Amino acid sequence: MPWVEARLRGQKVFARARADGTLEADGGRVEIRYKKDDPRAYRAAAGNLEVASPAVVLADDAVVAGAPVEAKEKDPSTRRATAAKNATVAATKIAADTWVAYTDGACSGNPGPCGAGMVVLAPGANPREGYEYLGIGTNNVGELTAVWRALEAIPVDVDAVVHTDSKYAIGVLSQGWKAKANAELIARIKVQVSAHPRARFVYVPGHAGIPMNERADELAREAIRTRGSSLQPLKGEG
Repeated sequence: MPWVEARLRGQKVFARARADGTLEADGGRVEIRYKKDDPRAYRAAAGNLEVASPAVVLADDAVVAGAPVEAKEKDPSTRRATAAKNATVAATKIAADTWVAYTDGACSGNPGPCGAGMVVLAPGANPREGYEYLGIGTNNVGELTAVWRALEAIPVDVDAVVHTDSKYAIGVLSQGWKAKANAELIARIKVQVSAHPRARFVYVPGHAGIPMNERADELAREAIRTRGSSLQPLKGEG
């Protein structure tokens, strides 16, 4: 099968094509290479590829052969099941004496009415839940505040794992990302992070069927629905 020169967001690539120079798409995606001598194969949406005019068609052997391109999962339920399985496996690696939290933020509009939801599990205890209505805010404010409240509910001298589906929250709180907004809020939360030297953050994919993460999302939305807060349950004895 031949190749054709194309552009992907302005960058030159080589895409699989038919003999007449039209793209060869499978499920709307086309196999591409960034360089003729690079065996790494990628897939790009056909709609994002611009074929040169006139089309420059190359023989199959003009581009180095590569490993077969993995088929992309098309069923969202399959992706959710995979994510939930991975999260379950990761959870089994957490020591029994570790505190565990799941946090999430929600926003009706961005910005818009905003809430934070938290589930905290002390070792050997039932889950404790809380939520907080934050007024008009953004998704990021909800995500950050949820992490903050969860840390407040966890003793400072224990091992802890805080789960969040916000790569932004993990980045600005623990990976040195520079934040263009929410600087004051982030600074306050970093004080809590510093006070919990044995706590670590773990990313989980949102809306992937992970029970405690789904529950944190429900609680965040409950805060928005009721325009209220319920934080006291988080402060029970561990």
